[in-house]
Amino acid sequence: MVSRPAVLFVCMGNICRSPLAEAAFRAAAARHGLDVRIDSAGTGDWHAGDPPDRRAQAVARQAGIDISGYRARAVTVEDFRRFTHILALDHDNLRTLRARRPPDATAHLSLLLDHVPGHAGRPVPDPYYGRIRDFETTWDLVSQGAEALARALAGAPPRDI
Repeated sequence: MVSRPAVLFVCMGNICRSPLAEAAFRAAAARHGLDVRIDSAGTGDWHAGDPPDRRAQAVARQAGIDISGYRARAVTVEDFRRFTHILALDHDNLRTLRARRPPDATAHLSLLLDHVPGHAGRPVPDPYYGRIRDFETTWDLVSQGAEALARALAGAPPRDI
């Protein structure tokens, strides 16, 4: 039984988008005074134990956040019961999560940007094969999603972005 909100952000390898979303949400949760458990994971395990991509670390550092201590991990069956919200960064990962969801899962599954007014159904593009600007775009998007989710969990009305 989960007694407080618990949020898990999920992308493919847990080295680009989901650690950035985790960092952005940690900052948003702190601003809103939320008592929430926060983590990130990947649907794949090939980066397990690795730190975030150096470009993701650089973009987070520009925002004043150090994610160098984060380590990639894969989603587990237990995550579907330990977290109240599991937020996928794109449709492929959302499909994978739905397929792996056990019958007794309690977590609500959605896309991160579903929580941003006017952005429902929109994925956060994977910046892995791109340049630093793609990571900056990812940071902007996950920050919007993190703020909207934090406002919702805090009971604040949504804001147009």
